[in-house]
Amino acid sequence: MKRILTFFMALSIGGLVLTGALAAAEEKYEVDPDSLPQKGVPQGEIKGPFPWKSKIFPGTEREYWIYVPAQYDKDKPVCVMVVQDGLGRAKGWKMPTVFDNLIHKGEMPVTIGIFITPGVVPAPREGTQARFNRSFEYDSLGDRYAKFLIEEILPEVSKSYNLSEDPNDRAISGASSGAICAFNVAWERPDQFRRVFSTIGTFVGLRGGNEFPVLVRKVEPKPIRVFLQDGSNDLDLYGGSWWVANQDMLSALTWAGYDVNHAWGQGGHNGKQGAAILPDAMRWLWRDYPKPIRVGTAGGKRRTDILIPGEEWQLVSKGHKFTEGPAVNAKGEVFFTDVPNSQIYKIGLDGMVSLFADETGNANGLMFGKDGKLYACVSGKKQIVAYTPDGKSEVIAENVSCNDLVVGDNGIYVTDPENKRVLHIDGDKKVSVVDEKGLEFPNGVVLSPDQSLLYVADTRRQYVNSYQVQDDGTLRYKQTFHHLHIAPTQSDTGADGMTVDDQGRLYVATRMGVQVCDQPGRVHLILSKPQGSWLSNVVFGGKDLNTLYVTCGGSIYKRKMNAKGLSVGNVLKPPKPRL
Repeated sequence: MKRILTFFMALSIGGLVLTGALAAAEEKYEVDPDSLPQKGVPQGEIKGPFPWKSKIFPGTEREYWIYVPAQYDKDKPVCVMVVQDGLGRAKGWKMPTVFDNLIHKGEMPVTIGIFITPGVVPAPREGTQARFNRSFEYDSLGDRYAKFLIEEILPEVSKSYNLSEDPNDRAISGASSGAICAFNVAWERPDQFRRVFSTIGTFVGLRGGNEFPVLVRKVEPKPIRVFLQDGSNDLDLYGGSWWVANQDMLSALTWAGYDVNHAWGQGGHNGKQGAAILPDAMRWLWRDYPKPIRVGTAGGKRRTDILIPGEEWQLVSKGHKFTEGPAVNAKGEVFFTDVPNSQIYKIGLDGMVSLFADETGNANGLMFGKDGKLYACVSGKKQIVAYTPDGKSEVIAENVSCNDLVVGDNGIYVTDPENKRVLHIDGDKKVSVVDEKGLEFPNGVVLSPDQSLLYVADTRRQYVNSYQVQDDGTLRYKQTFHHLHIAPTQSDTGADGMTVDDQGRLYVATRMGVQVCDQPGRVHLILSKPQGSWLSNVVFGGKDLNTLYVTCGGSIYKRKMNAKGLSVGNVLKPPKPRL
């Protein structure tokens, strides 16, 4: 990084640092020798442009080029670097030359470059304008652009070249909107890309990119290595300050324990410094290769410190149609439903999965009562049913449209999304409506550890509702209390099943993952989903109640946590929260 330091020194005159337009005008950089052609260094070949019509971005047309290093051997899988904004960006960075030199010196692996332009929907007729997709494709959060690369471009290039499928062998880069695009691809799909080079990145409020610093702090760390560059005279527009946003990203990545480096200058929104530092940035991104990039553990201490280093989701059972309703009994055994197949399964303490009940009438939500019975929402028959430990069933309530339930000392609470209401069943099996105002899709339901509060998730809203439970089972003082995050490209949280731990924290299954809230209703941590399908419910189980189980599509997963759930019938007052 000596050239970067030399640049800063060059801007200092008489102890004063040039600022503003003057500094930008004087923006000069020492040329790295590896940005210039070197005698005796084999030169790679640029092939293309190749046209591409995308199905993931319907109607768009674009071009891409391929850099093939001289050392390429078709019998050996090679690393890949994807670059946004096509060959023009790559040439501006002198990337082919830098690759030639660094590959020759062994400072980066043999790497094929793929340089892609953003899509354009051609004008439909003369006198009309084309639709330019650059901001839509690059600035948008979510996994659409990642899918475009993974499902369209990489398979196409792989027809001609032996590309590695190891995410540690894949890098992605870009400038401005192309930079946030590069980071977003790795963020969404670290199973595919793990090295990111970002210059003058647009982490501002154009299409939600300003949310990234917060998400980086809240979502559990991912195995990504990131190099950031920006200048203090970068853009400052309606969407925010590029300079401030990039510093926020560095702060968030550092706090969360990511392997991150940066080069700050005083330049504007251009590629000058990015081109100057490219050789150093590539050396840093590929340092210690082929050692794989791992999740960092040196980040700041979280107030909700429940992650255990090295513990990840483990598959418990698969092959079901749709799993739901995980519930735990007094032993710590976990039961769950396969709704379409009308089955309930049991996970023993030995990890073995066995069928507990068949022909359940599409049983959905489950919950154990302190009487040892397993209560079920039988949505197909509109019944609430209780199962004894030997699998015999008893109808508790009839003609009840239901989805999920919780059993407490003051009765049973049931969500009825079809009729947008919450029901209560008392000790005499009388069913009454306890809330039907302002609910769009009441879904998951759970009681606080001391049973003084009832929490109801609304799938189509951003909040979990909190009610105070009265002695007669009625509810008062409703508030949209727990503020959840909404996944990119979605209009709601998709909040579904929930559980609590003995500290009063609320765990909510959502589109983004398991969102963990503190008692005052703030999300502190988001656990990534174990796979891409619908995350429907969550519960603590196991002998020590310190293993989190989630139902996800046709599977169920578990993960050991530095947290503990509640045993059946255990009512306790959680500690006073830090406000």
